[in-house]
Amino acid sequence: MSTRHLSRRGFIALGAAAAGTLLLPRAQAAAARPLVFAHRGASALRPEHTLAAYAKAIADGADFIEPDLVSTKDGVLVARHEAFLAETTDVAGRSEFAGRRVRKTIDGDTHEGWFVEDFTLAELKTLRAIERIPESRPGSARYDGQFQVVTLEEVIDFVAAQSATIGRVIGLVPELKHSTYFASLGLPLEERLVATLAAHEYTRRAPVEIQSFEVANLRMLREKLGKRVNLRLMQLVGVGPVRPSDVAAAGGSLTYAEMCTPAGLRAIAQYADVFSPPTRALIPLKKDGRLDAPTALAGDARAAGLRLETWTFRPENRFLAADFRDGAGEHARNEAGSIAEMRRYLALGLDGFFTDDPALGVKAVAG
Repeated sequence: MSTRHLSRRGFIALGAAAAGTLLLPRAQAAAARPLVFAHRGASALRPEHTLAAYAKAIADGADFIEPDLVSTKDGVLVARHEAFLAETTDVAGRSEFAGRRVRKTIDGDTHEGWFVEDFTLAELKTLRAIERIPESRPGSARYDGQFQVVTLEEVIDFVAAQSATIGRVIGLVPELKHSTYFASLGLPLEERLVATLAAHEYTRRAPVEIQSFEVANLRMLREKLGKRVNLRLMQLVGVGPVRPSDVAAAGGSLTYAEMCTPAGLRAIAQYADVFSPPTRALIPLKKDGRLDAPTALAGDARAAGLRLETWTFRPENRFLAADFRDGAGEHARNEAGSIAEMRRYLALGLDGFFTDDPALGVKAVAG
């Protein structure tokens, strides 16, 4: 099935399959505990968005793995956190691509370097993944140069194989990155994503949560796909007076702060199933870096009928609230502190959460 343009048949196939036999992760089937989402895979331990990171996350008990999605020049969806390639691949050391170095501003962030949309899949496959923050994750950095950039189809095939091997279903939580930007290049992400999901037996039945910081694409997906037993839509939000990229591009005024009000949450519930704010929007930090009192956001989200799934917990001291840090230095891994911090947030009644270290997330949920 072609993934370039999603046909009516593709939408029907996805819906029909979802109405049939449904595979669910243990936690989702029993609704007994919050879901553990592997943020870019087990990205605290392996270079992000590699099969190694996904394999480690699955072995460590993640319920879902996350492939962030961007598009190559020839329209193939690949797993990268953003279009910029220099921080997570060895492209800067590849002399054959020196002439591709450019300066771009995408969704308000400016980088000078190399961008995924300027590479074909064949070219991208010659690159190898590297650790984004080696100073904090030297163990992961030892794997630099070993793994390819992978396509969405390769991720799905891999997850299906892992599921068959270990005897449990693993969900996928793909994020549509820079949707408005890629659409402006003639490389829209949404139809390719849904067509790919519809083309695979595994994702026609396994749980999928599609996430985005933008609004229009989620509204479009809800209109096209309706409600599906195995499919949820997740509205990600940032903080403050920042506008979603699609809203800004259209000259709109809606901000993330407005989306986090009771009225804004009710509006989100009209097209999405899940509300996903950053952790500090639920329990902010005081000036001394320690956790303050919880905001009303968790209760307001539940009142609007939305699932609450927050992002992102990381196990190094530099990312923890001061309550949970130890004296080993800012880059040190602090497993006990990370588990304690997650449990503080779990007390709010989370339905799920993203973590760079799913093994610690599983321990936090176990109590």
